[in-house]
Amino acid sequence: MQTLLVTDQPELWQFTAAYTDIICASDYIAKEDYSLGQSIRVVNLCQSYKYQSLGYYVSLLAQARNHKILPSVTTIQDLKNQAIAKVISTEIDKDIQYYLKELKGKNFTLSVYFGNNIAKRYECIAKKLHQLFPAPLFRVEFHFQKKWIVKKINTISINDIPEPHLEFLKEAAYNYFTKKRFRHAKKYQRPYDLAILLNPDEKNPPSDNKAIEFTKVAEEIGFNVSHIEKDDFKSLSEFDALLIRETTSVNHHTYRFSRKAMAEGLAVIDDPVAILKCANKVYLAELLQKHKISMPETRILSRQNADKHKDSLQYPCVLKIPDSAFSYGVVKVKSQEEFKDKINEFWKQSDLVIMQQYMPSDFDWRIGVLNGEALYACKYYMAKDHWQIYNWDSKDESEGLFETLPVEKVPKNVIETALRAAKFIGKSLYGVDLKEIDGKVYVIEINDNPSIDAGIEDKVLGEQLYRAVIEKLWTDVRKVHNNEL
Repeated sequence: MQTLLVTDQPELWQFTAAYTDIICASDYIAKEDYSLGQSIRVVNLCQSYKYQSLGYYVSLLAQARNHKILPSVTTIQDLKNQAIAKVISTEIDKDIQYYLKELKGKNFTLSVYFGNNIAKRYECIAKKLHQLFPAPLFRVEFHFQKKWIVKKINTISINDIPEPHLEFLKEAAYNYFTKKRFRHAKKYQRPYDLAILLNPDEKNPPSDNKAIEFTKVAEEIGFNVSHIEKDDFKSLSEFDALLIRETTSVNHHTYRFSRKAMAEGLAVIDDPVAILKCANKVYLAELLQKHKISMPETRILSRQNADKHKDSLQYPCVLKIPDSAFSYGVVKVKSQEEFKDKINEFWKQSDLVIMQQYMPSDFDWRIGVLNGEALYACKYYMAKDHWQIYNWDSKDESEGLFETLPVEKVPKNVIETALRAAKFIGKSLYGVDLKEIDGKVYVIEINDNPSIDAGIEDKVLGEQLYRAVIEKLWTDVRKVHNNEL
């Protein structure tokens, strides 16, 4: 991939000429040579990114041309809005407190040059800030008010860098422009780049090591594939597509990856809207009720109305924390006494709690839905001597058995209900969990990042399951590059 350093001050960046192509901003904007679809990385080092300035248009046109741009228009807007910048920076609040704890004054300014700071002791916090705000040069002002908070974040130009810092800037620029950009070297040159976000330390990831099957199929279709982790956030703009195979959550780096990917025009599974909708059972309950989709009888409890509703459902009933997943944060209560004990525990974690009708069954259906169509179907049986699929208190058999069926062998009303529910989330990849009781179907939840494990979900389709997911990404990438999205 060709790298262009685009600036309105080319004379000040000549020290990079040995390892990058320096282009005047006005030439980049005017020249037709930089057409759609070219594999080009653009580092925008204009003096200003103000709205309708030359620097702003460089980033805007780079995105329109499907070039990999730093900073993106999204980053520029985030940095302009100080309220948003402060909110985003709270994601690394613990790091801020740790690395600034020895400071004695009330104010501190940190300069970030290509993800680095001149003082080694602030190197880590500079890198983390650069991951949140992928801009080449910026300055962060901190203020101590009971704890260190971000007061202001501003982009800077080379003119704003003090003379004693210039040698360090040159070193940081050299390391940035010459370092290997991807985790794995490319054996073959393919048209597009796919990142698969994984967490090798996750206990119950959405995919086991069979994620390599995604890699194999993606390379056959035409993607260069890199496995990335949460520390690779700043490299996300290098790619054309993102496949998240790590458990997603809104207050989590997976959401940040998804949000950035969509903002920068990458094809992405799972998209941030789906994560927002699926991650919270309060939202799902309201959504299903609004569209009259059958679900277990449900109450949304707050501290104010909990007493009113505590007897509105028969015991046993189920209590859920809104962002519970894999049966964590889900309990069955058999009496008012248990209800009081459990809900007081849950109030420590959330201001709202879901109370739901208990519907015993031998198994739950999971219908995998992709692009509005049923892709695969599984029966997940309850764990031994337990009322859920997962029993985390069991040391021996924590999961129940499974049965994978061809979609055409699944009862028609199960498929129809799953597709109808998924339609209100989007057209990506979802896992719809349902119960079938006395011929009636109930939606339990919709997962934005459904499990796809070797020998389970892929037992019927095999490689074709992985191929369908990758082909969806491939189609979306082609649409982006042809300006059809």
